[in-house]
Amino acid sequence: MPNREITTLGGGCFWCLEAVYLEMEGVESVVSGYMGGHVDNPDYRRVCEGTTGHAEVVQLTFDPDITSFREILEVFFVIHDPTTKDRQGSDVGSQYRSAIFFHSEKQRQIAEDTVAELERDRAFSASVVTQIVPAETFWPAEDYHQNYFAQHSLQGYCMFVVAPKVKKFRSTFETKRRAAQ
Repeated sequence: MPNREITTLGGGCFWCLEAVYLEMEGVESVVSGYMGGHVDNPDYRRVCEGTTGHAEVVQLTFDPDITSFREILEVFFVIHDPTTKDRQGSDVGSQYRSAIFFHSEKQRQIAEDTVAELERDRAFSASVVTQIVPAETFWPAEDYHQNYFAQHSLQGYCMFVVAPKVKKFRSTFETKRRAAQ
């Protein structure tokens, strides 16, 4: 059985994170969904209303022999703003919070060490507010949210919010991009 890990990240709209991580070498699958709330079977409308407590997240399955959890976090901290509580740009609400839902003690430690290094190095002009919390039940988002950017790249939100994050990933992490398929 191949060595695989799962991690779950929240960093604003899940379409942004999904589009980036689908291009990252070693990431085998990306599923948009919800985590961290108090309602079973949440749906997009209820999550957007802010009544379920869930964050929009992506759940990644990756090969740690190709890309490490630390590298996944390096990308995470570049493609979203981890210093704004419950918001990313004009997306406001706890569903857009910055969060690392760790799946192992090793992931927890790496996440805490990474945030401590960012703070020590003053990587941002404000403090990192990213939550580091244990993974809970993952609820996959509705089918129409999966692979959203690839299917709707000309939609306004995709052009003005998602595309710049993908471009930033491509220019900053060129060596971590998946080979053309």
